[in-house]
Amino acid sequence: MSSTPRHIVVAINPSAAFGKNPAAGEQTVSALEAAGYRVTALRAENYDLLRGQLNRALTLTPDALVVVGGDGMVSLAVNMVAQTSVPFAVVPAGTGNDLARGIGLPVGDLSSCISKMVESLSREPERLDLGRITSVDGSEVRWFASILSAGFDAIVNERANAMHWPKGKSRYTLALLLELFALKPVRYSLTVDGVHREESAMLISVANNSTMGGGMKVTPEASMRDGMLDVFVLRPLSRLRFLRLFPRVFAGTHVTEPEVVIERGSTVVLDAPGIVAYADGERVWALPAHVDVVPAAVRVFV
Repeated sequence: MSSTPRHIVVAINPSAAFGKNPAAGEQTVSALEAAGYRVTALRAENYDLLRGQLNRALTLTPDALVVVGGDGMVSLAVNMVAQTSVPFAVVPAGTGNDLARGIGLPVGDLSSCISKMVESLSREPERLDLGRITSVDGSEVRWFASILSAGFDAIVNERANAMHWPKGKSRYTLALLLELFALKPVRYSLTVDGVHREESAMLISVANNSTMGGGMKVTPEASMRDGMLDVFVLRPLSRLRFLRLFPRVFAGTHVTEPEVVIERGSTVVLDAPGIVAYADGERVWALPAHVDVVPAAVRVFV
């Protein structure tokens, strides 16, 4: 390391995992300073304020961005640094942590994650693909690292995000069970690489990574390094059948079932009445949406 420490911006979500890791930000900052980096730590009461702080900090072109939190913080990061020269690293202190799983971090062991993050800063960052969501009129663009969901899973996300109890992964499971009573197929308009079809499905997801929702292996073969998107379709099934199939998602063994269809493509156009899209667990907008993959769109320390 040179005599002038490199400048690292650290963006901290103080309520990550509902406050289960309140010291994660301070531990990260301390570890970086101990390694000789000059650190600008950003903290705010909500995402909008933090986004404003981060936007201003990035105008100074730091050497790297480190986000401390879950996939919401990853979403904030990729939407700030996609297709820029600023690389980023993640300390997975949130509930989902699906990007962290995708790049091989030891999720659940905060100290090891911080140590591995600091170590990774000494190497060249790796270029990873991102998914890009564009509104029909082209006026809005959003980026995602892991998975865009549209259907029953997005409806569950809507409910789960509004809940304050229980904490952690069980919140999503409870929301799923509550929404199960209204489970019904949706009629989608789906176009993959220019080939259009109408599809009756419980949900459709567009994946750049293998997991969502804190480790559910929805598309177990998806990769952030192959320049492709995996399109997951769950065709109509009964509530009982859904309950039997759902636990298998955590092991990725659901993919052999007849109701599950996974195909690959580089562009996806998706529409359905009354369905709101979520990406990396964050609300995007109501369909329709145009999704494409941008290879090597972001630099990540792994």
